[in-house]
Amino acid sequence: MDDQQISGNTFGLFIAYILPGLTAIYGLPLAVTSTSGWTTILAVSSPSAIDFIIIVFQATTVGLIISSVRWLSLDTLHHRTGLRPPAWNFAILDHSVAILELLIQIHYRYYKFYANMVVALLWSFAMGGWSLGWKHNVCYLLLIGLFFVASRDALRKYYARTTSLFHPNPTHEVKPALA
Repeated sequence: MDDQQISGNTFGLFIAYILPGLTAIYGLPLAVTSTSGWTTILAVSSPSAIDFIIIVFQATTVGLIISSVRWLSLDTLHHRTGLRPPAWNFAILDHSVAILELLIQIHYRYYKFYANMVVALLWSFAMGGWSLGWKHNVCYLLLIGLFFVASRDALRKYYARTTSLFHPNPTHEVKPALA
């Protein structure tokens, strides 16, 4: 595995699990108060490597829990409202692994970030984000809406492009039900 692949995988894990995990634990990343939000991470006077590792493990664990909730709720919602997962023919995958990996990197990893952030922001809002005042409430709601729309778009593109990869027949095309 080369350095570029390792850093790409690390970036994918970071945006799909660690950022949503930190958001669920510490609240809205844009919080400006000194007693809430991500500023509590920075409040440690001299964080050690152990502190950093603990925070990363906590965020990853919470991020994976969020991803499970996302799979159960948001994926189901997207599928029931018109974004159907394609029926893939894995028999032809041997010749297309690199292309599939590219499609995962440019679409699906972002889908996981956007959708996991919807769940993380909803959790953070429900656990006290609402008490930060109306400006923060507006931020939460706007970000939740933005990430929901972005998740739908990224998933739609991923499904459409992987369908064309596994079904190169031009007569088979995916039509989005809701754009």
